[in-house]
Amino acid sequence: MKYLLILSLLLTVSLTSCKDKETKEEPQAEMAEEMYDSYGENISSATSLSAIEMEEKYQNLKAGDTVEVSFKTDVTSVCKSKGCWMTLELPGEEDVMVKFRDYGFFVPKDIEEKEAVVRGKAYVTEVSVEEQQHYAEDKGKTEEEIAAIVSPKRTLSFLADGVLIKK
Repeated sequence: MKYLLILSLLLTVSLTSCKDKETKEEPQAEMAEEMYDSYGENISSATSLSAIEMEEKYQNLKAGDTVEVSFKTDVTSVCKSKGCWMTLELPGEEDVMVKFRDYGFFVPKDIEEKEAVVRGKAYVTEVSVEEQQHYAEDKGKTEEEIAAIVSPKRTLSFLADGVLIKK
């Protein structure tokens, strides 16, 4: 009987200590996500690629290819009209044009130079002159700058399911 009581006590202590370990680890992940404002689907920053890794992924894409991915980098520009698109910085010369799935959510218009995490589909497109001029107008470019856009452009594109913006 005495051994049964001791075994029961040891089992209770070990289960309690395991439970404590689990609850101590969870808030750390939650605290990391609390550093961000979330838009669209709930996503995590934990498994995001860096901007350098993402640029390598884009180098291997051809028009028509897509890849599901999450990456983290800085916002270079955002739609000043509604927050319906943004561009993200990569180490090379090209930025990534990000739109939001089904036009289902927008981001704030004052997030330039803030860190962002996006999850969704990366792909390469060719953007028409008209669409480039529309984006230039949204950015507040002058009429001369808009008129200077005269040829289609290969663009690194991204369709985001969810976005995190660092607070």
